[in-house]
Amino acid sequence: MGTVVMHNVVSVDGFIADEKEDDVGPLHEWYFSGDTPVTAADGEGFDHSGAGSGFRVSKASAPYVRSVWDSLGTIVMGRRLFDLVNGWEGDPPAGDHVVVVSHRPKPQGWHPEASYHFVDDVAAAIAKAQELAGERTIAVNAGDVGAQILAAGLVDEVAMDVVPVVFGSGRRFFFSQHRPATPTRGSRVIQGERVLHLRFKVRR
Repeated sequence: MGTVVMHNVVSVDGFIADEKEDDVGPLHEWYFSGDTPVTAADGEGFDHSGAGSGFRVSKASAPYVRSVWDSLGTIVMGRRLFDLVNGWEGDPPAGDHVVVVSHRPKPQGWHPEASYHFVDDVAAAIAKAQELAGERTIAVNAGDVGAQILAAGLVDEVAMDVVPVVFGSGRRFFFSQHRPATPTRGSRVIQGERVLHLRFKVRR
């Protein structure tokens, strides 16, 4: 089965968005301020013609971001994020499938062609994501749902793209009501421009 990675872009003080409007502020600016496309129309590097097109990162970040996106099979997200971005209109920035953790079903008539699956339990969400992804990676968005999955012992690695901004308050990467049950070990650190990529294995 594929590796389950809890991931998000995060401020240095641990927030992924503000509390009131879910505004990410400058957290994602590094995705568009570099000189190297993450996607490529000429077939070089990661190729995704949909929602991921237009991303341009630094040369230092590009190999890492491309490898992460290229390995991705399924994204697991909460209903709050799904509603906020309208599920990327059925075309996620990377991967082929999306699993949404929600007690409400998929909106009636919403992009029936898209491989989006709605489940009401985090364990069931990971099981479905692994079924869809096969040997490819499962990316779990941080926040409330991600923290539930981490606390349940279902996350293999934690990945953070740390941006040098301070929010002071907001929605935490590690949601406070679901503290991780286990520490992490080992690390991978890549210094990009305006972002630091960190990746840790979860101790079992």
